Amino acid sequence: MVNLKINGIPVQAEEGTTIIEAARQAHIDIPSLCYLKDINCIGSCRVCVVEVKGARGLVASCIYPVSEGLEVWTNTPQVRQSRRTTLELLLSEHHKKCLSCVRSSRCELQKLCKDYGVDEDRFPSTEDLQPVDTTSPYIIRDNNKCIHCMRCVAACEHQNISVIGPRQRGHNKTIGCAFDKPLDQCACVGCGQCVVSCPVGALYEKNNVADVWAAIGDPEKKVVFFTAPAIRATLGEEFDMPIGTNVEKKLPGAIRRLGADAAFDMDVTADLTILEEAAELVDRIKTGKPLPMFTSCCPGWVKFAEHYHPELLPNLSSCKSPQQMFGALLKTYYCEKNGIKPEDLYVVSVIPCTAKKFEVIREEMAGTVDVALTTRELGQMIQGAGINFENLPDEEFDAPFEVASGAGAIFGATGGVMEAALRTAANMLDGDFSATDFEEVRGMDGIREATYTVAGIEIKVAVTSGLANAAKLCEMVKNGEAPYQFIEIMACPGGCINGGGQPVQKDATRNTVDIKGLRAKALYDLDASMELRKSHESPVIKMLYDEYFGEPNSEKAHHILHTTYTPRSRY
Repeated sequence: MVNLKINGIPVQAEEGTTIIEAARQAHIDIPSLCYLKDINCIGSCRVCVVEVKGARGLVASCIYPVSEGLEVWTNTPQVRQSRRTTLELLLSEHHKKCLSCVRSSRCELQKLCKDYGVDEDRFPSTEDLQPVDTTSPYIIRDNNKCIHCMRCVAACEHQNISVIGPRQRGHNKTIGCAFDKPLDQCACVGCGQCVVSCPVGALYEKNNVADVWAAIGDPEKKVVFFTAPAIRATLGEEFDMPIGTNVEKKLPGAIRRLGADAAFDMDVTADLTILEEAAELVDRIKTGKPLPMFTSCCPGWVKFAEHYHPELLPNLSSCKSPQQMFGALLKTYYCEKNGIKPEDLYVVSVIPCTAKKFEVIREEMAGTVDVALTTRELGQMIQGAGINFENLPDEEFDAPFEVASGAGAIFGATGGVMEAALRTAANMLDGDFSATDFEEVRGMDGIREATYTVAGIEIKVAVTSGLANAAKLCEMVKNGEAPYQFIEIMACPGGCINGGGQPVQKDATRNTVDIKGLRAKALYDLDASMELRKSHESPVIKMLYDEYFGEPNSEKAHHILHTTYTPRSRY
């Protein structure tokens, strides 16, 4: 540990800590537009500059290490003037359409300009508008708003994808794909980690809010929503509620007040996925089919496998994701039961993910879900409708899809799919197996592995999230170094609770608060509080098999609830 002073306040910090991190111990947040802890530490934006005794000129606090006796000042006239000038220069190249920008009021550049009293017209505008890349079905890139912070590039590299990067140099620098290719012509997997890393409105999801409003206003359409497990742990942040607030009971009422005909819980098809997936795993173990079996509920991971490891596609579970299972269930069972033509039922999923917007239009599954809205888009609709979300009374989801298990709820956190599947697969192999908690597969970091013995069969499993970890696991499988029967992979670090469609938190929060942990805790707490914790015990699931599917992996279930995959080029 070393002793230093920041604005005259004594601080102790571990040697090698940067000034920006040490300053938080003195309750000082040094602003930055490029720094993201453990992801992007390059000192390029120059907004985080501070004065250091003995240093020649101002230094970037995000890369300057502390040392014994260091004296730092973070708000001197020279520092404040430097930051103000930097912001004014950024604005001279920034397309200032703030009122219509998706990040208005949540933009880090906008906030800093307000804090520092910036004159947006001090320097003449040099902007030469570039075409906006709208080719992707899930992400839009508007380089006219890009401030070259490199966060998106670092996030993409952190995911081991690296399909975007800087092109040209100096004033002509832009961010994009190699050889100026549009986003839809590169091996982007749609995880959206670039979107939640961007401090401004240069990256955002392809917005489908207008489509949903149009459907709600169409008297010929019956509009139904269903919400993914992770949404209950994150939507509250769009209304400035504490991170990790469970808003499950407010979701149905908010959706009904938008004008929807019904609000369902996607946890139901998370349970359904478990029945199909567990049955498939047991069948593979007993019959010698390709192992290990990978989970297939994360579309970012599936697209990663299609682009980068197509030889492993036979190892992916053939189960559709809970989103696509619900869409298929609604367009078949629900329509038949209620005398509705499938084309008259408009199905809206609310998801934490940008990749699921691509999943909606996949050839193998198109036509079951009409629109996928991110958490942010649902928040936009609720705010636009003038609904006082925080004060809504508790309401229940609509029948017949109103009851789900705790196993379905934990789908939203990394390890949750594995734990839910183990609860049911173990019961299929050994009807007396009573264990519910498989805490070995919980957590956020690295590759977690565990071994369980059920009915005399040894089952080895592995769990990871983040595509850099996924790439390591894939190589282990290909090299024969992975002695597992079952592997869960989530594309986004931490799983769906950290998806690319989730509420964007400012960098000071991302760098200091365990956002993933708080969101995941909301789901695990919900699961622990429930009596119904195993998917196969859900009365809704029992009803669906009794009335419609017969049994897991039956011919009818396979036709409606399973899919195939498509090898894709990396170039």
